[in-house]
Amino acid sequence: MKSSISISRKIKPYNKVIQIDGDKSLSIRWALLASQAMGKSKAYNLLRSEDVLDTLNCLKTLGIKIKNKKKYCEIHGKGINRFNYKNNLVLNAGNSGTLGRLILGLLVHSPKKIRLIGDRSLSKRDFSRVTEPLKKIGGKFYFNKKNKLPLSMLGTKFAKPINYNENKGSAQCKSCVMLAAMNTEGETIIKAKRSRNHTELLFKYLKIPIKVREKTKFDIIKIKGKKKITSFNYKIPSDISSSAFFIALTALSENSRLIIKSVNINPTRGGVIEILSKMGVKISLKNKINYKGEKIADIQVESAKNLKAINCPAKLNSSAIDEFLIIFLVAARSKGISYFKNLSELNQKESPRLVWGSKILNLMGVKTILTKSSIKIFGQPNLNIKKSIIIKNYLKDHRVFMMSTIAALTCGGQWKIHDQESIKTSFPSFLKIIKKLNKNSL
Repeated sequence: MKSSISISRKIKPYNKVIQIDGDKSLSIRWALLASQAMGKSKAYNLLRSEDVLDTLNCLKTLGIKIKNKKKYCEIHGKGINRFNYKNNLVLNAGNSGTLGRLILGLLVHSPKKIRLIGDRSLSKRDFSRVTEPLKKIGGKFYFNKKNKLPLSMLGTKFAKPINYNENKGSAQCKSCVMLAAMNTEGETIIKAKRSRNHTELLFKYLKIPIKVREKTKFDIIKIKGKKKITSFNYKIPSDISSSAFFIALTALSENSRLIIKSVNINPTRGGVIEILSKMGVKISLKNKINYKGEKIADIQVESAKNLKAINCPAKLNSSAIDEFLIIFLVAARSKGISYFKNLSELNQKESPRLVWGSKILNLMGVKTILTKSSIKIFGQPNLNIKKSIIIKNYLKDHRVFMMSTIAALTCGGQWKIHDQESIKTSFPSFLKIIKKLNKNSL
C-alpha cells in the first residue's frame, strides 16, 4: 500500500448496494468475552482490522487458543480469569484505546506482572481514566510518564466490588469496570453517563447477572461477579461508524443512491443518522431486525440537494462521538452556520479531532470558530475547491484520512493525503469499496 493517495476529481454518480466491514466495537468485545467463556466460540464477519488483530494477538499471548479462518474466527475460552502466561509479559495494544482499556479490566484479578504498550497515538492518551477505578478494585499500576502508556500492572487475588461514577460518557471506561466486575465477589454498581451499550447487551445475552436502570442522563448498572460464561457464536453486523463515511459521500455527491446492508443501528450509536437527517440528508432504514439485543437494518441514502445547518443538541454527542469529523464535512456544505458544543472528548481520541476537523475545513476555505470544546462552521452549499490541499502529520488517525478522502471526492481540488495505511486500524476495505462505487474514482 502506498503511503499517500492523490485525488484530483469528484466521484461520478452511482447507484449501488454495498456491505461494510464488521463492527469494530463488537468485534473487540466478542473476542474479549469469548476468551472468558468455557469452550469454543465463533464469530462471523469479524472485522479484520489492526485493532481487532491486535486484540487476538494479545489474547494469544495470554494463552488463549485462536483459529482465525477466512469465514470465521474461533476462540477456545478457558473460563473467567483462566489466562496462562509468564511473569513480566508484554502486551501491545497498538492503536486501540478500546483494547488497551478493556483488557485491563479482564486482568485486574491476574497476580502476575504485565506491561502494556501501544503505538505513538495511543501512548498520548489518558489511562488514569481506567486505572483509578481499577485501583479501588485492587489492581496496582505504574506509569513511566504520568497516566500514559507504557504502564505496568499487578492484579489482585482479592478483587472487590466497587461503586463507580463514570461521568465522561466513555463506553471504554464503563466497559473496563464491567469486565473487572466479573472477577469480583459481590455487586459492582456503576453510575454511567449515557454511552454505547454493546457491553451491557452482550452481558444480558450471555446471562451474566446485570441490571440496567435507565435515567434521563445516566444509567445505573449493577453486576454480580463470579458467574460462568457459556461459549457463544456471533455474527458481527456492519459498522455504523464506517458506514457514516459512505452516507456522507452519497449525500454530497450528485445523482447518487446507496444501500448499505446489515448495519448496526444501536440507538446508543445512532446519533449520526439523527443529526444528518436533521440536516436534510435523505436516510431511510429498511429490513429492521433485532439480533441478540442489537438493532440491525439496511441503510438507504440519496444525494441531498438542500442541506441545512444545525445547532446540534449536546445530548446526541455520545451517540455520534466517532462520526463528528464526517458530520463537520456535511456542515461545511450546508446552508447557514452549524454549531457543535461540549465536544472536548473529541480531543481525547487518536488525534485531537476537534482541532483537526477545524483545520481541514479551513484548508478547504471554510470558515470556523473553534474553542476547546465547540466549533462553529460557516457552511458553503456551493463549495467547489480549485486549489491543492495536503493532509499530513495527523498521528495516523484513520478517521482524519477517511474524512479527507470523502472531502476530496465531493468538494473538488487536488488533494494529497498522507498515511494511507492508517485505515488498516478500523476499515481496511475503505478504498476498495470506493472503487466499487466507481472504478475511476481513485
